[in-house]
Parts: sequence; C-alpha cells; structure tokens
Amino acid sequence: MADDLQPIDAALDALLDGVTPLPPESLPLAVAGGRVLASAVNARLDVPPFDNSAMDGYALHHRDAGKWLVVSQRIAAGQPAAALAPGSCARIFTGGEIPPGADCVVMQERVELDGERALIPADIPAGDNLRRRGRDVSAGAVLLEAGQTLNAAALGHLAGQGITEVDVTRRPRVALLSTGDEVIDPGQPLAAGQIYNSNRPMLRQLLEQFGAEVVMASRVADDLDATCRCLADAAARADIVVTTGGVSVGEEDHVKAALTQLGELDLWRLAMRPGKPLALGRLPRNDGSTARFVGLPGNPVSGFVGAWLFLRPLVGALLGCPALDELPRLRARAEFATTTQARQHYMRVALTFAAEGITARAFRDQNSGVLSSCVQADALAVIPAHSEISQGDEIDCLWLR
Repeated sequence: MADDLQPIDAALDALLDGVTPLPPESLPLAVAGGRVLASAVNARLDVPPFDNSAMDGYALHHRDAGKWLVVSQRIAAGQPAAALAPGSCARIFTGGEIPPGADCVVMQERVELDGERALIPADIPAGDNLRRRGRDVSAGAVLLEAGQTLNAAALGHLAGQGITEVDVTRRPRVALLSTGDEVIDPGQPLAAGQIYNSNRPMLRQLLEQFGAEVVMASRVADDLDATCRCLADAAARADIVVTTGGVSVGEEDHVKAALTQLGELDLWRLAMRPGKPLALGRLPRNDGSTARFVGLPGNPVSGFVGAWLFLRPLVGALLGCPALDELPRLRARAEFATTTQARQHYMRVALTFAAEGITARAFRDQNSGVLSSCVQADALAVIPAHSEISQGDEIDCLWLR
C-alpha cells in the first residue's frame, strides 16, 4: 500500500536521532589531510608575522617619493631589516621585512638607478605594495572551526602557525555486508543464476569518500541464524552496519527479520524511487551502546542513491561535519518530461552549464538495476511525488560532483 510508505524527512530524522560526534584522536599534520577537526583551532601567530613587501622593489617613506634617494641597505626575504636612514630607500625583495621608517614599496620596474642612488617616481601612497602584519590572521583569532575538513588550504593554514599535530574526529567504522547466495565476488567463475557483487566496491569507495573507514566487508548467507550472527558481530566491530539486499518481503530476505530480532527497526519502506525497501534501525552492543543500521536494497542504483541520501549525512553526523548534512542544490531546466505517483523520484541526470542557465538531461533508462546511469551522472534530479514535469520546467538537482 502506498499510504504506509515513510517520507524521506522522517527517515532522516530517525536515522540521525541521538547521533553525536565520535571521540577525537591526535594525528601528525602530515597525515591529517581529509580528516575533520574535532575542536576549533586558535591562531598562535599573526600572519604575516611582520610587515613585508609584496614585490621586488624599493622600500621608502611615501613623503620621499619623487626624489633621488640613496640605497642604504639590501633586504632579502628571511633577513632582518635595520631602521631606514632618513632620506634613503632600501632595496627589498618579495617577502622581505619592511624596515622601520618605511611605509611603502615601489616596484623595481618604475625606478631609475644611478650607482647607489635611485630615482623614485612621484605620488607613491603610504601602504603601497605592503602586506601588513596580521592581514591574513591575527594571533588569538579562530583559525579553523570544529567540523572543518582539512583540505590542502586548511593544512597550509595550520602549518603557517607552526602546528605539527591536530585533534581530529575518529573515522566512523563501517561494516559492509552483502546478502544473497546469488551474489559472488569478482574473480570467481559465474555459475548459472549468479551475478558479481557491484555494490561492495561501489559503497566502499563512497563511504571512504564521505570520511568513514570500512573495517569489515563480508557476505551473509541467505539464512536467518547466519544473518543474526553476522549482524551481531558487525555491531560489535562497527559504528555503522550497512547491508545490501535482504530487506524486502521475499522468503529469502532475512535482514529485516534479523534486525527486528536483535535490535530496533526504526523505519522501513520509504516513499522514494529508487530504494523503497530501505530499512533503518539500531543494533545493540554488549557495552549498552548501539550501532546504527542502514539496510540498502540490493539493486545497485538503489544502493548508490541511498548512500548519498542516508550514509553521507550519517557519517557527517558521527564526524561532526556540517558540510555533509545535505547535498548542494542547484536549480536547472529539465530537458525531459516525467510524472510521479506516490514516491519521490531521484533521477540520474547530466548537467550542462551555460550563460543562460543550467539544464538537466535525464539518462534514458532510470531502472534501479541500470548502474550505467550513475557512472556519468552529475546530479540527482528531485521529482516530488504526484508531480508532472514538462520539458523546460525548473527542478531541484542534488549535486554529486
């Protein structure tokens, strides 16, 4: 029945209810790239730490512009500067410290030289070509906020403060379980009725991209007792237990029954396409805590879409990383027509960016088993339930790139 399908927002609320960031760990800065800051970092130093030159040229006081000046010293980057003698200038190089008594720099191409004298052009304003102390960062100010992912620029920001270690949130540990006796690993010969496991490498890569660590990847036999044992083992080892397949209503679908027997089923059967038979719940551990459970459908497109919509924000919540809460939304004009019934449809689309706006082209076959529609997809077009979309209509797209 369509009326027992759960809305996406309710599913996300149930999934994230009570989730708090995992504990921190200290890492050397050299290996902290891509990790998430566990707490804010305050600046120890002004950046730059002193007034310095933005280019190769001559440092002087602006009142001496338009005159011949004696070149009284030479200042390379990394060398201390002496006070500027009155009525003189200093030869200076990019990054060199501005000497006391100077308040501007004129680029070398504008200066005429005669031995040890330099003719400075007129009308050089105070502050010209200077990088003032603390222009980028002031000591004591917040350098990076908690929840910031340490990308290349953030690592450089920390290194500029002389920081060698940083506290990051521990990566969520994930157990990735595949169900179905017909599913085998690549490298084995296919027997009649068997298929290769495309979900495991796809989901492992996505989970690692989101910031998680896959600590267990196993195949579960189509048997209730075996499924219960595997789920209990996974919950003891991981913060998140992800299964593919086994959450529908077939006689060989045991995951939902095992979850209900061992823990709690929060939600099942969502008002979304693809991915209706998606289960969310919790599995208990011996210490009284719980592991979060996400049961994805076995069809690979359903797993792909479910990972972006549910695993990404769950990993983000455990990391304390707000940037993972929601996918970026873009408005685009549909280059297709479609209708929906009781379920919100997430269509795989390619986007074209032009001066007149963004257009979305839907892949022809949107079946949940057609993984090729995900390979080249830039976004998921969100088509609400009970909608009729005509070519040229504006739609929301969730950016995947």
